[in-house]
This record gives sequence, structure tokens and C-alpha cells, in this order.
Amino acid sequence: MTQPNDVPTFPAGIPVRDALGGKEDRGEVLIITGMSGAGRTQAAGVLEDLGWYVVDNLPPQMIEPLAGMMTPAGGGVKKLAVVVDVRSGEFFRTLMDALESLRASGVSHRIVFLDASDAELIRRYESVRRPHPLQGDATVLTGIGRERELLTDLREQADDYVDTSAFSVHELSAHMAQIADPSQKDEVTVTVSSFGFKYGVPADASSVIDVRFLANPYWVDELRHLTGADLAVRDYVMASGEAQAFLKLYVEALMVSLEGFVRQRKRHLSVAVGCTGGKHRSVAMTEVLTAMLRARGVRARASHRDVGRE
Repeated sequence: MTQPNDVPTFPAGIPVRDALGGKEDRGEVLIITGMSGAGRTQAAGVLEDLGWYVVDNLPPQMIEPLAGMMTPAGGGVKKLAVVVDVRSGEFFRTLMDALESLRASGVSHRIVFLDASDAELIRRYESVRRPHPLQGDATVLTGIGRERELLTDLREQADDYVDTSAFSVHELSAHMAQIADPSQKDEVTVTVSSFGFKYGVPADASSVIDVRFLANPYWVDELRHLTGADLAVRDYVMASGEAQAFLKLYVEALMVSLEGFVRQRKRHLSVAVGCTGGKHRSVAMTEVLTAMLRARGVRARASHRDVGRE
């Protein structure tokens, strides 16, 4: 769907305007529209998760009054997304008038048109056992054809055209996030937290590491009063070949999983590192693991839940 010059085209090769180049999302309205069953609701959910103020199934004539919220006096809304169903000719004319009013008032907007192949739309309607809104007493395919005809002009005016035929839920989420903020860098923030098993495993942990197989500095008199944040304890723990080998293998495995999380737009990962009391081994391993991840270019931070416990 993308030509060498990076100008998006429709499946038939019809060029559309690319509004991604250099346009800021501040004071901007995204109009989400397109074919029924192509993913409008999912797209709206993605934008809401990204901090956009989203209004679904809004009559076009209400867009301009709603855009009045996009000022400090109106609550400071800077990113507004509106899901519009324009299957009727009258709604289409109203939408064009509303967008012209936005343009005249200095509020930029983009039209995002979601589409899918007839075969895929039929499959989706059959899977949910719902009729197409325009099929009446005819077939789903008839309803799809009627809707395509009504939306032809709007599709040609779209700034962003998205064919969701082969998209998974995660792929559509990733694509919509890129449209919402083209400058956004795909990145996962990893929080590495130490804890003590005797106080319970953190409930929000995505991954739990048990380091009780390592020698315990607690049984060394000169180290007992220290924690894994102290260099002496950290050196003691990392002097073990087992600790080094474990972290090396774990980081390699984690880097593979982080690539998958980026594709799925997962933004945060919590790794919990546990020992008996959460003061020595887990703290030391957390500090070293965090440093290793940062050295790999991962945004990582360390926290220690149970260091202050008696």
C-alpha cells in the first residue's frame, strides 16, 4: 500500500494525502470513519489508551462545538478523536461542513478511513452473527456494497487509509498508535523490583525470578547488616559463576520477548527478583540486571520493596 515515495495509496492505486509529515497532534482532531466492521471501535480504544479524548458515534454537526474543549478554558483537551458513522448522504454533507468550520477556526484535523476486503468483512459479520446495517432483507455483501458506494467520496478525501483485512488486534493497535503520533518511539519500560518471598510475591509482576539458589550474604557476619545496594554484598553475590551465567541467559531471553512486546504495543514490563528476605541477593541481582538492560539500550529502572523491613 505504500509507494517508494511513501505516499499512501488505496488498493486501486488512488493516492491520498499523507498528513503524517511534521504535523503536531496538539490542537488536532482525528476523525475515525470507514466501513462498518473494519475496526473503528478498536481504533478508538487504542487512541483512548494513548490519552486521546474519544467520542464515539458523534453526529458530525457536534464536532465543532466539541472542539471548543480544545482550549485551556475548555479543560485543556489537546487531542480529540471522533468516531463518525457517515453512511447517509446527509451525514456526509454535514461532516464536510463541520470539517470546513474546523479549518476556518484554525483547528487542524485528519480523516482516518478504515477499510477491509469484502471477504474479510463478511467473515467478521458472520463470526458475530450480526447483520450489516445496510443489508436490509438482502445479503451482507449487498449491505457492504451499498456502504462502499456511499463512502466513496469520503475515502478519497481521507488523510490516512488503513486496510485492516490482514491485521491482528495488536497490529491494528500498533498502526493506529503510529498514526496518532508518528514521532513516537516504540519502547518498553522495564521495572526490575527486588522482594522477599517471605513477604509475598508482588501481585503486578509480569515475570518472577527466584535467586534463592545463590549463596546468601546474610550468613557472612560482615555483610549481614548491609544490603545488596552495597558494593561489598553485590561483589559477593556476583562472584558466583552461577549468578553471572543466569543473568547473561536471562537478559538474552528478555531481549527476545521485548521485541514481541514492542510489536504488541505493551509499554511496561515488571520483573520481580526474589530471595528469602528481599535485602541481599535479590537487591544485588536487581541492580546488576538493571545495569545490564540499560547497557542494551532498554529503558529500565530498579526498585526495592522489602529492604526497609525488619
